[in-house]
Amino acid sequence: MKLNKEQKRYLRSLGHHKKTIIWVGQNGLTDNALEEIKTALAHHEFIKLKIRAGDREMRDEIATSLCKKTSAELVQKTGNMIAIYRHNKKHPKIKLPDN
Repeated sequence: MKLNKEQKRYLRSLGHHKKTIIWVGQNGLTDNALEEIKTALAHHEFIKLKIRAGDREMRDEIATSLCKKTSAELVQKTGNMIAIYRHNKKHPKIKLPDN
């Protein structure tokens, strides 16, 4: 699912009040971390993560890989924090604007 600008803006507004629920550490994107992220996306649809590994380039690579492996859309990236979204077709939690 490709999000448009209005949908990303809406999700970012929701993200201000969300807490970071998963941390990716210096070991990078491990299989256990990936499974936790998939479970969290299935339950919440929209989550915030902190990537505490390496420099900016390495964090960008991890974020890109994470989105690809989980079929999620990157909504926001600020420093070492990212917010990602994956629509749950069976049990949607978030109603996105149609614009």
